[in-house]
Amino acid sequence: RLAGQGTPGSGGAPAGDLLLEVHFKPHPRFRTDGRNLHLDLPVTPWEAALGAVVTVDLPPGSLRVRVPEGAQGGRRLRVRGRGIPGEPPGDLLLDIRIVVPPADTPRARELYETMARDLAFDPRQQGEGVSDAR
Repeated sequence: RLAGQGTPGSGGAPAGDLLLEVHFKPHPRFRTDGRNLHLDLPVTPWEAALGAVVTVDLPPGSLRVRVPEGAQGGRRLRVRGRGIPGEPPGDLLLDIRIVVPPADTPRARELYETMARDLAFDPRQQGEGVSDAR
């Protein structure tokens, strides 16, 4: 709303308010919800498991964000005040997306085989609501 910047009224009445409606063109990386800005944050499995500080590229520059140890895919990190500017400014919401490197070399395959053997981890037995398909 831009007070007094609309069309003058009839019979010499003062100008009314100019109302602007802003629409955002969809962006390939960012999504908006009010003043909040959403972004997928790709991390490696070791960054998620061990914790890390990663760089997030934003339009006004980059931002370093701490991924907590044990982070799971789908977890949301909030960076207050780094969304769309305004009063109050929105938040930056980062959705963690774990990206698994391919086993496309003998060494990568060996590392995956070592983890499969030594970790004894079954994600299907970890969460609630997971059924045993035996």
